[in-house]
Amino acid sequence: MMKKRVPDWLNSSLWSSTPPPEDDRLNRDASKSTTTTTAATSSTSKSTPSSAAESPVEPPVPVSPPAAVRREPPKPEIRDPLSNNDNRSSASSSAEEISRQSQLLQELSKKVVNMGELRRLASQGIPDGAGIRSTVWKLLLGYLPIDRGLWSSELSKKRSQYKHFKEELLMNPSEITRRLDQSASLENEKSKSECSGLLSRLEITEGEHPLSLGKTSIWNQFFQDTEIIEQIDRDVKRTHPDMNFFSADSEFAKSNQEALKNILIIFAKLNPGIRYVQGMNEILAPLFYIFKNDPNEEYATFAEADTFFCFVELLSGFRDHFCQKLDNSVVGIRSTITKLSQLLKEHDEELWRHLEVTTKVNPQFYAFRWITLLLSQEFNFADSLLIWDTLLSDPEGPQETLLRICCAMLILVRRRLLAGDFTSNLKLLQNYPPTNISHLLYVANKLCTQPARQIL
Repeated sequence: MMKKRVPDWLNSSLWSSTPPPEDDRLNRDASKSTTTTTAATSSTSKSTPSSAAESPVEPPVPVSPPAAVRREPPKPEIRDPLSNNDNRSSASSSAEEISRQSQLLQELSKKVVNMGELRRLASQGIPDGAGIRSTVWKLLLGYLPIDRGLWSSELSKKRSQYKHFKEELLMNPSEITRRLDQSASLENEKSKSECSGLLSRLEITEGEHPLSLGKTSIWNQFFQDTEIIEQIDRDVKRTHPDMNFFSADSEFAKSNQEALKNILIIFAKLNPGIRYVQGMNEILAPLFYIFKNDPNEEYATFAEADTFFCFVELLSGFRDHFCQKLDNSVVGIRSTITKLSQLLKEHDEELWRHLEVTTKVNPQFYAFRWITLLLSQEFNFADSLLIWDTLLSDPEGPQETLLRICCAMLILVRRRLLAGDFTSNLKLLQNYPPTNISHLLYVANKLCTQPARQIL
């Protein structure tokens, strides 16, 4: 059978640059996967009134650093993976980034942000530094309103709401019982003068007793939560072990881990239908990293609160992938993987047939992690941020863009896949090789803008 010719645009000399150095992450266990089993984020982003007085001062806009100076991360002891991106080191690329940075800063300085233009610029990749990505992501996720005049008041409300969540949901039952006891004691003191001299004994209700098995018992709920909290703690400690920001022995890294744990525990308690699913920590990490490293001191201080609400917004776009009961439905993860298979068949039937018919590589073996974790584990950290710039820029949500990028990943290694068998192909796709991210996004965009017959 005659093989279809690979399109000229795919073999353009523009993309013949030397691949980046080998990523240490590729030495990890190839079988690493996530057990995504739950669903649906409930609406936790409703604002609550804030008692704090609002400042009339205009909200800050990210300030561009001098073109010849590269801004360092705010914490000198933190290794910044964004400073080692070999794919974007050319002079022409730098000039393009400076131009895009200028355009983004200009857009962010407007009284009302033009979301269409912001999405267009962000989809091409957001330059590092100046806190631009932090602000843009908050806008793309709907956390910040397009009217800059509302930023201060909206942020104050959300941060106050998150503070309330922490006080309510992270409190140990012993403290809750103590406060209830204290309140009851005050009532008793008040009623002493009205009694006939008899001292009343403080009663412990069933819901307040540590051995109570009642559904409304705060202690029973606490013990049920303990198992999830322990799982969250284990996963958070394994988050990006190669980055000092998350895994060093410093107090700063430990505080970052604590922030991730707080967010995931609060999310689990506010969403009993979803709770916590292993792997959510990997989706949370990029958001927190970007917000915590914002050069704006106020934004960095409230990174935990801002990350929580953006995490909720992000998950809402593909929450059905985390619901085991929906796995086989039209909105479940298996349906989404089937869409990827169909997309590959449409654009490269030869490759699709070799993978799924000849070598019998079920796409669930590799695409499950790709899709549920938004490709956060397939590339180095800096490259995954560029991919997220594009994913978050899609006004219809990240899923369709994500599927095109996944399809492009298969097309880019088609020669190796066509020459491989089940074992070699599965190993390749579970440990995807370093690649030129600009090229990958270019190919993914081609899949969107050109009919299949013009691509192959």
